[in-house]
Amino acid sequence: MAGVPFLLMKGIQKRFPGVLALDSVDFVCEQGEVHGLIGENGAGKSTLIKVLGGVLQPDAGEILVQGAPVKVASPSRAASLGISVIHQELNLIDDLTVAQNIFLGHEPRRGMGVLDLQAMCASARDYLRVVGLDVDPQAKVRALSLEQKQLVEIAKALSVDARILVMDEPTAALNAEEVKRLLKLIRDLADRGCGVVFISHRLEEVFAVSHRITVLRDGKVVATRARDAIDPETAVRMMTGKGQVGARVTGIAPSGRPLLEVRGLTLPGAFYDVSFTINEGEIVGMVGLEGQGQRDIPRAVFGDLRPARGEVYLRGTRLHLTSPRDAIRAGIAFVPEERKAEGLCLSLDVRQNIALATLDSRQVAGFVRLSSEASLIRNLVERLRIQLASPFQEVRNLSGGNQQKVVMAKWLCGRPAVLLFSEPTRGIDVGAKEEIYRLIRRQADEGSGVLIVSSDLMEVLRLCDRILVVHDGRIVKEMPAEGADREAIMTAQWGLEAAPTQGSSTPGLCHGGIT
Repeated sequence: MAGVPFLLMKGIQKRFPGVLALDSVDFVCEQGEVHGLIGENGAGKSTLIKVLGGVLQPDAGEILVQGAPVKVASPSRAASLGISVIHQELNLIDDLTVAQNIFLGHEPRRGMGVLDLQAMCASARDYLRVVGLDVDPQAKVRALSLEQKQLVEIAKALSVDARILVMDEPTAALNAEEVKRLLKLIRDLADRGCGVVFISHRLEEVFAVSHRITVLRDGKVVATRARDAIDPETAVRMMTGKGQVGARVTGIAPSGRPLLEVRGLTLPGAFYDVSFTINEGEIVGMVGLEGQGQRDIPRAVFGDLRPARGEVYLRGTRLHLTSPRDAIRAGIAFVPEERKAEGLCLSLDVRQNIALATLDSRQVAGFVRLSSEASLIRNLVERLRIQLASPFQEVRNLSGGNQQKVVMAKWLCGRPAVLLFSEPTRGIDVGAKEEIYRLIRRQADEGSGVLIVSSDLMEVLRLCDRILVVHDGRIVKEMPAEGADREAIMTAQWGLEAAPTQGSSTPGLCHGGIT
């Protein structure tokens, strides 16, 4: 680590209506170091990097680059100072080529200002080589995988000579192997002299890659420590005031009465002959390696995907699901993993978002009684402990954990019989995760059936009653979650089981054929 001070944020304050988001925050990043920035949702991490990236202006404090005070009035000014921010929602244009995205806004030109495509592609290859991405610079970005797009974003940052690279949840949607490659690249960039601010809710990654770690809580810096001078347990205590939690989230035992039955569901190219049962009051977890089809199964049950064959029954009655509207009317709710893109209307306020899913059922002669709606929403906000200034606050301004609670509140308005979750706590901090777990458990205790598709095995082991393992589009193993053998789960995920359990006499699975 070079140890040459490059960036100093000193006494940064930022207020929003009713909230002091940053309270006299000091933050240093040196060239050649990876500096982990951690804290619960709402701790101030996003606000701090928006100030650093020129998206927001601080109400007090100053930023110094190489010892000189600077005003970061815009993202372009930040880039000119050598500061580049890669947000969790990637900022690429799908219909442009890789090279065009890398050099967008500073394209190489020759005489008379003509775009030099040959030079642009040649330079793009150089930056792609640095980040270890072997793709054609003239390929359209929409054809790339998520991991490849992430690497294009890093190449884009390097093309403007970024000396401080801020990465906000860069691994949130990557699988284990992709994460490993990205963390190695981050270390390599630091070895080349780039300072990296690494933000993640996955503490194991922060501790694996960081030289120093800063903990934020309630808009204040709790501590900055060398990685070897702090452990994950201490970090969690600093973030939340509590120690690491890991016990199972228990509740009332499931009734054993079948609620949702899926029989022989098949969507060629995604999943095949999928059959399972969820009982009243039961939480079922579904796990599998990336791309094995498990994410498409709840979408098919929700009517968002149309399977080629198979049947879905609710309390013994066969459902005919041609669209999500049919599923909603039947009492099935779906909380998607991409809450901002699919679960929320970011331009609407909290009240409007919560009311959306059940608007039809609360209309009389085309009108909604706003007084009763307000009471319902107020009760849900209190029940889910959603932290907000007002129900009229735009949902885009809430933390990730509170946004997820708004998505849940939207569906709880309709008192669903079945709740389907895909990655329910992705991008959510430790404290908010615990609250989401308790909310899900309470729904099960009240008699709902819950299906959770998650890439976080610890989450599934802690929260679920039963686990289904998916490999190559098929359920290959089923087991109780309590006392489950993690090695057996991983073995099944990799397809190393001797034979699939589906179609056997394992309790809880459905065995009806297609009619």
